[in-house]
Amino acid sequence: SPYHTRDRLQTFCDPELDNFANIFFLYPQQTDLNSFLWMIKRDPPSYFYGTIHVPYTRVWDFIPENSKQAFQESNIVYFELDLTDPYTISALTSCQLLPQGENLQDVLPRDIYRRLKRHLEYVKLMMPSWMTPDQRGKGLYADYLFNAIAGNWERKRPVWVMLMVNSLTEADIKTRGVPVLDLYLAQEAERMRKRTGAVEKVEEQCHPLNGLNFSQVIFALNQTLLQQESLRAGSLQVPYTTEDLIRHYNCGDLNSIIFNHDTSQVPNFNNVTLPPNEQATAQEIDSYFRQELIYKRNERMGKRVKALLEEHPDKSFFFAFGAGWCSLIYTKYTQKKMNSELCDQCLEYQLYNMQCGLLVY
Repeated sequence: SPYHTRDRLQTFCDPELDNFANIFFLYPQQTDLNSFLWMIKRDPPSYFYGTIHVPYTRVWDFIPENSKQAFQESNIVYFELDLTDPYTISALTSCQLLPQGENLQDVLPRDIYRRLKRHLEYVKLMMPSWMTPDQRGKGLYADYLFNAIAGNWERKRPVWVMLMVNSLTEADIKTRGVPVLDLYLAQEAERMRKRTGAVEKVEEQCHPLNGLNFSQVIFALNQTLLQQESLRAGSLQVPYTTEDLIRHYNCGDLNSIIFNHDTSQVPNFNNVTLPPNEQATAQEIDSYFRQELIYKRNERMGKRVKALLEEHPDKSFFFAFGAGWCSLIYTKYTQKKMNSELCDQCLEYQLYNMQCGLLVY
Protein backbone atom coordinates (compact mmCIF):
# COMPACT_ATOMS: atom_id res chain seq x y z
CA SER A 1 0.00 0.00 0.00
CA PRO A 2 1.10 3.66 -0.32
CA TYR A 3 1.43 3.93 3.47
CA HIS A 4 3.60 0.81 3.63
CA THR A 5 5.84 2.29 0.93
CA ARG A 6 6.03 5.53 2.89
CA ASP A 7 7.04 3.68 6.08
CA ARG A 8 9.72 1.79 4.18
CA LEU A 9 11.05 5.06 2.75
CA GLN A 10 11.21 6.66 6.21
CA THR A 11 13.29 3.70 7.39
CA PHE A 12 15.49 3.81 4.29
CA CYS A 13 16.15 7.57 4.26
CA ASP A 14 17.98 9.26 7.10
CA PRO A 15 16.58 12.82 7.46
CA GLU A 16 19.80 13.94 9.14
CA LEU A 17 21.75 13.04 6.00
CA ASP A 18 19.11 13.94 3.42
CA ASN A 19 17.40 17.18 4.44
CA PHE A 20 15.59 17.40 1.13
CA ALA A 21 14.03 14.00 1.84
CA ASN A 22 12.05 15.61 4.69
CA ILE A 23 9.48 16.59 2.10
CA PHE A 24 8.57 12.91 1.76
CA PHE A 25 7.26 12.75 5.29
CA LEU A 26 4.54 15.27 4.40
CA TYR A 27 2.91 12.99 1.84
CA PRO A 28 1.45 9.51 2.27
CA GLN A 29 1.19 8.82 -1.45
CA GLN A 30 3.66 6.64 -3.36
CA THR A 31 3.50 9.17 -6.19
CA ASP A 32 5.51 11.60 -4.08
CA LEU A 33 8.59 9.48 -3.51
CA ASN A 34 11.21 11.25 -5.59
CA SER A 35 11.79 14.28 -7.75
CA PHE A 36 13.38 13.11 -10.97
CA LEU A 37 10.40 13.74 -13.25
CA TRP A 38 10.06 17.17 -14.88
CA MET A 39 7.13 18.04 -17.11
CA ILE A 40 7.69 20.31 -20.12
CA LYS A 41 4.41 22.24 -20.13
CA ARG A 42 2.90 22.12 -23.59
CA ASP A 43 0.04 20.28 -25.28
CA PRO A 44 0.62 17.38 -25.18
CA PRO A 45 3.13 17.54 -22.31
CA SER A 46 6.63 16.08 -22.57
CA TYR A 47 8.97 14.96 -19.79
CA PHE A 48 12.54 14.80 -18.57
CA TYR A 49 13.25 11.83 -16.33
CA GLY A 50 16.51 11.28 -14.44
CA THR A 51 17.96 7.75 -14.48
CA ILE A 52 20.99 6.17 -12.81
CA HIS A 53 23.31 3.36 -13.90
CA VAL A 54 22.28 0.77 -11.31
CA PRO A 55 20.13 -2.39 -11.62
CA TYR A 56 16.56 -1.26 -12.15
CA THR A 57 15.36 -3.73 -9.49
CA ARG A 58 17.12 -1.65 -6.80
CA VAL A 59 15.09 1.49 -7.58
CA TRP A 60 11.95 0.47 -9.46
CA ASP A 61 9.71 0.17 -6.37
CA PHE A 62 10.66 3.70 -5.33
CA ILE A 63 9.86 5.29 -8.69
CA PRO A 64 6.55 7.18 -8.39
CA GLU A 65 3.53 6.07 -10.36
CA ASN A 66 3.33 9.44 -12.14
CA SER A 67 6.80 8.79 -13.61
CA LYS A 68 5.79 5.33 -14.83
CA GLN A 69 2.53 6.73 -16.21
CA ALA A 70 4.36 9.52 -18.08
CA PHE A 71 6.60 6.88 -19.66
CA GLN A 72 3.67 4.70 -20.66
CA GLU A 73 1.61 7.56 -22.13
CA SER A 74 4.45 9.20 -24.10
CA ASN A 75 4.63 8.69 -27.87
CA ILE A 76 8.43 8.89 -28.26
CA VAL A 77 11.20 7.96 -25.82
CA TYR A 78 14.70 9.41 -26.17
CA PHE A 79 17.87 8.37 -24.36
CA GLU A 80 21.43 9.67 -24.29
CA LEU A 81 22.55 6.68 -26.39
CA ASP A 82 20.53 3.85 -27.88
CA LEU A 83 21.94 0.90 -25.91
CA THR A 84 19.63 -1.56 -27.69
CA ASP A 85 21.23 -0.75 -31.07
CA PRO A 86 24.01 -3.24 -32.02
CA TYR A 87 25.84 -0.44 -33.86
CA THR A 88 26.04 1.60 -30.65
CA ILE A 89 27.62 -1.29 -28.74
CA SER A 90 30.03 -2.04 -31.60
CA ALA A 91 31.06 1.62 -31.94
CA LEU A 92 31.57 1.95 -28.17
CA THR A 93 33.83 -1.10 -28.27
CA SER A 94 35.82 0.14 -31.27
CA CYS A 95 36.47 3.62 -29.88
CA GLN A 96 38.09 2.09 -26.78
CA LEU A 97 40.78 0.24 -28.72
CA LEU A 98 44.37 1.30 -29.32
CA PRO A 99 45.46 1.79 -32.95
CA GLN A 100 45.94 -1.43 -34.89
CA GLY A 101 49.08 -3.31 -33.84
CA GLU A 102 49.49 -1.54 -30.46
CA ASN A 103 49.11 -3.13 -27.03
CA LEU A 104 49.02 -1.63 -23.54
CA GLN A 105 52.39 -3.15 -22.74
CA ASP A 106 53.85 -1.08 -25.57
CA VAL A 107 52.46 2.27 -24.37
CA LEU A 108 52.34 2.11 -20.55
CA PRO A 109 55.31 2.69 -18.26
CA ARG A 110 56.59 -0.71 -17.12
CA ASP A 111 55.76 -0.19 -13.43
CA ILE A 112 52.15 0.85 -14.12
CA TYR A 113 51.65 -2.06 -16.52
CA ARG A 114 52.89 -4.55 -13.92
CA ARG A 115 50.67 -3.06 -11.20
CA LEU A 116 47.67 -3.11 -13.53
CA LYS A 117 48.27 -6.75 -14.44
CA ARG A 118 48.69 -7.67 -10.76
CA HIS A 119 45.44 -5.90 -9.85
CA LEU A 120 43.48 -7.63 -12.59
CA GLU A 121 44.87 -11.00 -11.46
CA TYR A 122 43.65 -10.15 -7.94
CA VAL A 123 40.17 -9.24 -9.25
CA LYS A 124 39.94 -12.47 -11.27
CA LEU A 125 40.94 -14.47 -8.18
CA MET A 126 38.41 -12.71 -5.94
CA MET A 127 35.50 -12.52 -8.34
CA PRO A 128 34.00 -15.97 -7.51
CA SER A 129 33.66 -14.88 -3.87
CA TRP A 130 32.06 -11.59 -4.94
CA MET A 131 29.29 -13.25 -6.92
CA THR A 132 25.87 -13.54 -5.30
CA PRO A 133 23.82 -16.76 -5.09
CA ASP A 134 21.20 -15.05 -7.27
CA GLN A 135 23.80 -14.39 -9.99
CA ARG A 136 24.99 -18.00 -9.89
CA GLY A 137 21.39 -19.16 -9.97
CA LYS A 138 20.92 -17.27 -13.24
CA GLY A 139 23.93 -19.04 -14.74
CA LEU A 140 26.26 -16.04 -14.43
CA TYR A 141 29.76 -17.30 -13.59
CA ALA A 142 32.88 -15.44 -12.54
CA ASP A 143 35.09 -16.36 -15.52
CA TYR A 144 32.41 -15.34 -17.99
CA LEU A 145 31.76 -12.07 -16.16
CA PHE A 146 35.45 -11.20 -15.90
CA ASN A 147 35.93 -11.78 -19.62
CA ALA A 148 32.82 -9.77 -20.43
CA ILE A 149 34.18 -6.76 -18.53
CA ALA A 150 37.96 -7.09 -18.87
CA GLY A 151 38.38 -9.26 -21.94
CA ASN A 152 40.84 -7.87 -24.47
CA TRP A 153 42.05 -5.35 -21.86
CA GLU A 154 45.57 -5.30 -23.32
CA ARG A 155 44.18 -3.77 -26.53
CA LYS A 156 42.28 -0.96 -24.82
CA ARG A 157 43.35 2.65 -24.56
CA PRO A 158 44.64 3.50 -21.05
CA VAL A 159 41.77 5.90 -20.27
CA TRP A 160 39.23 3.13 -20.87
CA VAL A 161 41.29 0.71 -18.79
CA MET A 162 41.15 3.27 -15.99
CA LEU A 163 37.34 3.32 -16.18
CA MET A 164 37.29 -0.49 -16.36
CA VAL A 165 39.40 -0.78 -13.19
CA ASN A 166 36.97 1.56 -11.42
CA SER A 167 34.10 -0.78 -12.32
CA LEU A 168 35.85 -3.98 -11.17
CA THR A 169 34.90 -3.68 -7.50
CA GLU A 170 33.00 -6.12 -5.31
CA ALA A 171 30.00 -3.77 -5.03
CA ASP A 172 29.77 -3.28 -8.79
CA ILE A 173 30.26 -6.98 -9.57
CA LYS A 174 27.32 -7.84 -7.33
CA THR A 175 25.05 -5.65 -9.50
CA ARG A 176 25.89 -7.37 -12.80
CA GLY A 177 23.34 -9.49 -14.61
CA VAL A 178 20.34 -7.17 -14.20
CA PRO A 179 19.71 -4.33 -16.70
CA VAL A 180 20.53 -0.87 -15.39
CA LEU A 181 17.56 1.50 -15.21
CA ASP A 182 18.08 3.34 -18.50
CA LEU A 183 18.65 0.09 -20.41
CA TYR A 184 15.53 -1.42 -18.81
CA LEU A 185 13.48 1.60 -19.92
CA ALA A 186 14.89 1.22 -23.44
CA GLN A 187 13.92 -2.45 -23.46
CA GLU A 188 10.44 -1.61 -22.15
CA ALA A 189 9.98 1.09 -24.80
CA GLU A 190 10.96 -1.43 -27.47
CA ARG A 191 8.58 -4.02 -26.01
CA MET A 192 5.75 -1.43 -26.02
CA ARG A 193 6.64 -0.61 -29.65
CA LYS A 194 7.28 3.02 -28.89
CA ARG A 195 9.38 5.10 -31.21
CA THR A 196 12.81 5.57 -29.63
CA GLY A 197 15.92 7.60 -30.34
CA ALA A 198 19.13 9.04 -28.94
CA VAL A 199 20.28 12.64 -28.56
CA GLU A 200 23.97 11.75 -28.68
CA LYS A 201 26.29 9.91 -31.00
CA VAL A 202 28.82 7.39 -29.71
CA GLU A 203 31.68 9.51 -31.01
CA GLU A 204 30.51 12.46 -28.90
CA GLN A 205 30.92 10.42 -25.73
CA CYS A 206 34.15 8.72 -26.86
CA HIS A 207 36.18 11.59 -28.25
CA PRO A 208 36.35 13.66 -25.03
CA LEU A 209 37.72 10.65 -23.15
CA ASN A 210 40.21 9.90 -25.90
CA GLY A 211 41.15 13.59 -25.97
CA LEU A 212 43.23 13.59 -22.77
CA ASN A 213 46.96 13.89 -23.43
CA PHE A 214 49.25 10.98 -22.56
CA SER A 215 50.64 12.41 -19.31
CA GLN A 216 47.11 13.13 -18.04
CA VAL A 217 45.98 9.60 -18.87
CA ILE A 218 48.99 8.06 -17.09
CA PHE A 219 48.32 10.24 -14.05
CA ALA A 220 44.64 9.18 -14.01
CA LEU A 221 45.46 5.48 -14.35
CA ASN A 222 48.15 5.69 -11.67
CA GLN A 223 45.77 7.43 -9.24
CA THR A 224 43.10 4.82 -9.93
CA LEU A 225 45.53 1.97 -9.25
CA LEU A 226 46.77 3.69 -6.07
CA GLN A 227 43.18 3.97 -4.84
CA GLN A 228 42.41 0.31 -5.60
CA GLU A 229 45.66 -0.82 -3.97
CA SER A 230 44.81 1.20 -0.84
CA LEU A 231 41.32 -0.29 -0.76
CA ARG A 232 42.80 -3.79 -0.99
CA ALA A 233 45.18 -2.98 1.86
CA GLY A 234 42.33 -1.64 3.99
CA SER A 235 43.93 1.80 4.34
CA LEU A 236 41.24 3.68 2.40
CA GLN A 237 37.47 3.88 2.27
CA VAL A 238 35.73 5.08 -0.87
CA PRO A 239 34.05 8.50 -0.42
CA TYR A 240 30.76 7.13 -1.76
CA THR A 241 29.53 3.76 -2.93
CA THR A 242 26.90 2.37 -5.26
CA GLU A 243 24.72 1.92 -2.18
CA ASP A 244 25.06 5.65 -1.42
CA LEU A 245 24.03 6.44 -4.99
CA ILE A 246 20.96 4.20 -4.71
CA ARG A 247 19.97 5.67 -1.34
CA HIS A 248 20.25 9.26 -2.59
CA TYR A 249 18.21 8.38 -5.67
CA ASN A 250 15.48 6.53 -3.81
CA CYS A 251 15.29 9.35 -1.27
CA GLY A 252 14.85 11.91 -4.03
CA ASP A 253 17.97 13.90 -3.15
CA LEU A 254 18.30 16.30 -6.09
CA ASN A 255 21.15 18.22 -4.47
CA SER A 256 23.67 15.43 -4.27
CA ILE A 257 26.94 15.90 -6.17
CA ILE A 258 27.05 12.11 -6.39
CA PHE A 259 24.77 12.18 -9.45
CA ASN A 260 27.19 14.30 -11.43
CA HIS A 261 29.82 11.55 -10.99
CA ASP A 262 27.31 8.95 -12.15
CA THR A 263 26.38 11.08 -15.14
CA SER A 264 29.92 11.72 -16.36
CA GLN A 265 31.13 8.20 -15.46
CA VAL A 266 34.54 9.74 -14.66
CA PRO A 267 36.16 9.72 -11.20
CA ASN A 268 37.29 12.94 -9.54
CA PHE A 269 41.04 12.96 -8.96
CA ASN A 270 41.18 16.16 -6.88
CA ASN A 271 42.74 15.23 -3.57
CA VAL A 272 44.13 17.53 -0.88
CA THR A 273 46.86 15.01 -0.08
CA LEU A 274 48.41 15.31 -3.54
CA PRO A 275 51.61 17.37 -3.96
CA PRO A 276 51.07 20.74 -5.70
CA ASN A 277 52.21 19.62 -9.18
CA GLU A 278 49.87 16.60 -9.08
CA GLN A 279 47.02 18.72 -7.72
CA ALA A 280 47.43 20.96 -10.76
CA THR A 281 47.18 17.92 -13.09
CA ALA A 282 44.10 16.66 -11.23
CA GLN A 283 42.44 20.07 -11.55
CA GLU A 284 43.26 20.20 -15.27
CA ILE A 285 41.61 16.81 -15.80
CA ASP A 286 38.58 17.75 -13.70
CA SER A 287 38.19 21.04 -15.56
CA TYR A 288 38.55 19.32 -18.94
CA PHE A 289 35.90 16.69 -18.17
CA ARG A 290 33.56 19.27 -16.62
CA GLN A 291 33.80 21.35 -19.79
CA GLU A 292 33.52 18.43 -22.24
CA LEU A 293 31.16 16.03 -20.44
CA ILE A 294 28.90 18.49 -18.64
CA TYR A 295 28.85 22.01 -20.11
CA LYS A 296 29.41 21.31 -23.83
CA ARG A 297 27.37 18.14 -23.61
CA ASN A 298 24.48 20.01 -21.96
CA GLU A 299 24.46 22.62 -24.69
CA ARG A 300 24.52 20.01 -27.46
CA MET A 301 21.79 17.89 -25.85
CA GLY A 302 19.67 20.94 -25.08
CA LYS A 303 19.71 22.13 -28.68
CA ARG A 304 18.67 18.68 -29.91
CA VAL A 305 15.87 18.39 -27.35
CA LYS A 306 14.56 21.81 -28.39
CA ALA A 307 14.72 20.85 -32.08
CA LEU A 308 12.79 17.63 -31.45
CA LEU A 309 10.08 19.46 -29.53
CA GLU A 310 9.72 22.02 -32.32
CA GLU A 311 9.74 19.38 -35.06
CA HIS A 312 7.00 17.31 -33.39
CA PRO A 313 4.67 19.74 -31.57
CA ASP A 314 1.86 17.16 -31.50
CA LYS A 315 3.91 14.40 -29.84
CA SER A 316 4.61 13.65 -26.20
CA PHE A 317 8.31 12.96 -25.53
CA PHE A 318 9.90 11.16 -22.59
CA PHE A 319 13.58 12.10 -22.31
CA ALA A 320 15.39 9.64 -20.04
CA PHE A 321 18.79 11.16 -19.16
CA GLY A 322 21.21 10.67 -16.29
CA ALA A 323 19.88 12.10 -13.02
CA GLY A 324 22.78 14.57 -12.97
CA TRP A 325 20.97 16.57 -15.65
CA CYS A 326 17.83 16.80 -13.50
CA SER A 327 20.03 17.76 -10.58
CA LEU A 328 21.44 20.59 -12.73
CA ILE A 329 17.91 21.84 -13.50
CA TYR A 330 17.10 21.85 -9.79
CA THR A 331 20.36 23.58 -8.88
CA LYS A 332 20.10 26.21 -11.61
CA TYR A 333 16.62 27.35 -10.71
CA THR A 334 16.71 27.06 -6.92
CA GLN A 335 20.28 27.82 -5.89
CA LYS A 336 21.50 29.79 -8.97
CA LYS A 337 24.93 28.17 -8.74
CA MET A 338 25.42 26.38 -12.04
CA ASN A 339 24.85 27.28 -15.65
CA SER A 340 23.04 24.49 -17.45
CA GLU A 341 22.63 24.97 -21.18
CA LEU A 342 20.29 21.98 -21.19
CA CYS A 343 17.88 24.16 -19.20
CA ASP A 344 18.57 27.32 -21.21
CA GLN A 345 17.63 25.62 -24.47
CA CYS A 346 14.19 24.81 -23.03
CA LEU A 347 13.41 28.27 -21.64
CA GLU A 348 10.67 28.74 -24.24
CA TYR A 349 8.80 26.06 -22.28
CA GLN A 350 7.75 25.91 -18.65
CA LEU A 351 9.40 23.08 -16.69
CA TYR A 352 7.42 21.72 -13.77
CA ASN A 353 8.88 19.38 -11.19
CA MET A 354 6.29 16.66 -10.60
CA GLN A 355 7.01 16.18 -6.91
CA CYS A 356 8.02 19.42 -5.26
CA GLY A 357 5.91 21.67 -7.49
CA LEU A 358 8.83 23.78 -8.72
CA LEU A 359 7.82 25.78 -11.80
CA VAL A 360 10.58 27.37 -13.88
CA TYR A 361 10.51 29.49 -17.04
